[in-house]
Amino acid sequence: MSPRPPEGAAAREVIRWAMETFGTTLAVATSLGAEDMVLLHEVAHLHREHGLALPHVFFLDTGRLHEETYALLAAAQARYGVPIEVYFPAAPLVESLVRKQGVLGFRASVEARKECCNVRKVQQLGRALAGRGAWVTGLRRDQAVTRGTLATFEVDAAHGGIVKLAPLAGWSEAEVFDYARAHDVPLNPLHAQGFRSIGCAPCTRAIGPDEDVRAGRFYWESPEHKECGLHPSHPARRAEGAP
Repeated sequence: MSPRPPEGAAAREVIRWAMETFGTTLAVATSLGAEDMVLLHEVAHLHREHGLALPHVFFLDTGRLHEETYALLAAAQARYGVPIEVYFPAAPLVESLVRKQGVLGFRASVEARKECCNVRKVQQLGRALAGRGAWVTGLRRDQAVTRGTLATFEVDAAHGGIVKLAPLAGWSEAEVFDYARAHDVPLNPLHAQGFRSIGCAPCTRAIGPDEDVRAGRFYWESPEHKECGLHPSHPARRAEGAP
């Protein structure tokens, strides 16, 4: 089996390569955003039509998500029949964080916000990826200035050197939504209300069509800071596929 997907492979081929290569040790992260719903649709198709083993699909519940996101989680499970494991933050850590910061203290500074993200998201990611051989994300290069050099294939040193894949790295936002319409992929209704990127309710707002895709995330911060800690920044473009 190839140690990495073929250069320039289409998204479906990258996902298929990952499912064939890593089997049940593959993890697929889903926030239920449009990109992640496309990935879920592809995973379900490859499992159903080609008999490939289902990966470990997981969802990080921060405890502060929109009602529409929870409704989509239920709808996605019913539509695709793919188990989605939900990870929650540790209650004692959340309680300690709120005692320290207050309920909206994460807006006080970038450091405070990253501390909140660490407790509510990053630590859960570590648990979700423990023992896995690879993981798949819905990241795209044109989502933000922090993702401009995103590679389809990387080695994730932060999680024990496992493989990290971004099959949609080169897709545009329009291509994501065109695919969703063509394949009747269920989407979060917040997208139609101007929420082009959806995270925690207190940290997300609707934006205009001419704004950066992630302008509505951590909207009180500068663009170069808008990562929650799940993914490192890739601010300068590099060769495709470089680890």
